[in-house]
Amino acid sequence: MRRVVSAVVTLLLAPALAAQDTSIPDALIGNAPPPRGATIRYVPGDSATRGYLAVPEGTGPFPSVILVHEWNGLVDRVRQVADLFAQRGYVALAVDLYQGRTGANRDENVALMNEARAHLDQIITNLNAAQTLLRARRDVSGRIGVMGWCFGGGIALSYGLGGNQHDATAIFYGSLVTDPAALARMHHPVYGTFAGQDQGIPVDQVRRFAAVLDSLGVRNDIHIYDPVQHGFWLWTERDRATNEAPALDAWQRLERFLRSTIGGH
Repeated sequence: MRRVVSAVVTLLLAPALAAQDTSIPDALIGNAPPPRGATIRYVPGDSATRGYLAVPEGTGPFPSVILVHEWNGLVDRVRQVADLFAQRGYVALAVDLYQGRTGANRDENVALMNEARAHLDQIITNLNAAQTLLRARRDVSGRIGVMGWCFGGGIALSYGLGGNQHDATAIFYGSLVTDPAALARMHHPVYGTFAGQDQGIPVDQVRRFAAVLDSLGVRNDIHIYDPVQHGFWLWTERDRATNEAPALDAWQRLERFLRSTIGGH
C-alpha cells in the first residue's frame, strides 16, 4: 500500500502506542456535519480576508494548527477538517489566501492560485498574521504546526522556509523544493503524504526531497501511497474503495507526527 522513503519514521513512532481510531474521519469522506466554528478577520487592515477558527472544548492551553486550503480556496471541506482538529484538541485556524473568493471550475481555480503565487510576500504576511492571532490567545500553548493540501501543501513548505518561527510542517501532495541550500532553512520536522499516481509531483522528486531532508538532518516522515491519485486524502470518497485505507494510515501518521512535534492527545 505504501512505500517509506525516509528512514527517520521510527523517531515518530515513539509517543506511542496511544490508542488510535480505526475508522476514517467523517471530514475526509464527506459525512461531517456543517462547519461549527467561527469566521474571523485576522489580517490587520484587510477586511476581505476571513479565516475560519475551530476551538476545542475546555480551557487549554492547546497546541494549534494553521490549515492552508487547496487551489479552489477556503471551502467547507477545509472548515470541516478544522473542526476535526478541534475535536482532537487543537485550536485550528483555516486561513484564506484568496480574500474571500473561491473557484468553481479548473480555470477559476488556476487563476486564483496563480494570482496568489505571484505575491508570495503577501502569503507570508497572511500566515504570519495567522500565527500572531493564535499566539495572542490564552488557550494556545504556543506550539504551532502548518499544513496544507495541493496548492496549500506547497505554500506550507514555502512558509516553513520563509515565515515566522513555528514547530512543524505537514504537506499533502504539494509542490516541492529539492535544492539543499533552500531546504537548509528548514529548522523543524516535516511530514509528507504523496500519491504514487500523481501526474504533477513525480515520485522521483518526492524521493529526492526526502533524501535532501535526511542529508540535512531534518527529521521527517515522508510516504508515497499507491495506487492512489492526487487529492486522495482530503476527498477520500471520490474512490473510497481505493483511497480509504491509505487515507486512514496517512491520518494516523499525521496524528503521531503532531503529537511528537506540537503536542496533543
